[in-house]
Amino acid sequence: MTETGGLFVNSEIGRLKKVLLHRPGKEVENLTPELMDRLLFDDIPYLKVAQDEHDVFAKTFRDNGVEVFYLEELAAETLEDDEIKEKFINQFIDETRVKSPGRKSALIEYFHSFKSTKDLVDKMIAGVRKEEIGAYERDSLGDYVHDDYSFITDPMPNLYFTRDPFATIGTGISLNKMRTVTRSRETIFADYIFKYHPKFGKMDIPRWYDRDYEGAIEGGDELIISDKVLAIGISQRTDAKAIDKLAKNIFSHDQSFETILAFDIPKIRAFMHLDTVFTMVDYDKFTIHPEIEGPLTVYSIKKGNNGDLVYKEETMELDKLLAKYLELDHVDLIRCGGEKGIDASREQWNDGSNTLAIAPGEVIVYSRNHITNQLLRDKGIKLHVIPSSELSRGRGGPRCMSMPLERESL
Repeated sequence: MTETGGLFVNSEIGRLKKVLLHRPGKEVENLTPELMDRLLFDDIPYLKVAQDEHDVFAKTFRDNGVEVFYLEELAAETLEDDEIKEKFINQFIDETRVKSPGRKSALIEYFHSFKSTKDLVDKMIAGVRKEEIGAYERDSLGDYVHDDYSFITDPMPNLYFTRDPFATIGTGISLNKMRTVTRSRETIFADYIFKYHPKFGKMDIPRWYDRDYEGAIEGGDELIISDKVLAIGISQRTDAKAIDKLAKNIFSHDQSFETILAFDIPKIRAFMHLDTVFTMVDYDKFTIHPEIEGPLTVYSIKKGNNGDLVYKEETMELDKLLAKYLELDHVDLIRCGGEKGIDASREQWNDGSNTLAIAPGEVIVYSRNHITNQLLRDKGIKLHVIPSSELSRGRGGPRCMSMPLERESL
């Protein structure tokens, strides 16, 4: 993908060259009011409009010279090898926690009935309704107890937020351990793509974290603010011990990154990930939710002389701290919705802070966050505004919906 044949992302704002997306599919139509809490949704998007909005999102990339890859297409290409497909089907079913031999056998037969690997992947993401596999041999009490549940395997509606299952960091990836059972299966696709895809599987891409590690970590908490500094959120979805593990692996094998800034943010849904309250839009400018400016604890982590980690609690104000580590005189913090209050709260809920830079000072934003968008314009930021009435119902913005695979160096 780069001149050396691998991935490369060493900033949040370097000109974007390649990006990974997932176009919302039938999994969104398998959401019901009863399942929203289980599947981490607060509302049910209207699929057709969500797809239209997502197509505008993808077109925005292409119109600006960015090559777009789709997760579902890469996964389908990976499964063209029969041996890999067989292995994938068995692992996928194991991770759905289907225990009943009768159900498991019926599910294996059903997945093998798909002639197209793309259709197979789409169905795995969409979820399998009980009526789709027909009658099967009930050989356990569980088959009877769970007979009133609508799905054999749950849908994966969060997958259009491709930022979270893995993160490109430098020339490697963090293949993440997701916090919730609902999202844990999402990382299987990236695992197989980077192991077995005809193109990506040959790149020998290092893993700074892996999906079978103990601590939870998600890509929305992983930001690359320079080629020397990472910012990672200790959040509702990411554990401190996972950051330790990631830091040790990166410091041991990647010589460019020198510091990790660990942001201890409130553990609530509105502040789900660091990038829902904080994103970089230019060399010296960040969006930020006003609520995290004040009582925010930040720890710097560096590599010690013996390979251990050295921690320091940072006591500077956030703008001064960022200026220090970016080696700048001054950093602008652009407040989502303006000052604390009604506008900030509403636009934060609709991911006004969650922008995606495609170049320094050039970002993709949701149309609905008009106050934040004007504040960005006032600071000289070029905006690519995309429609967002349905995509935003999933509680994620443009950064959440994209995984950069390659950026230019600054």
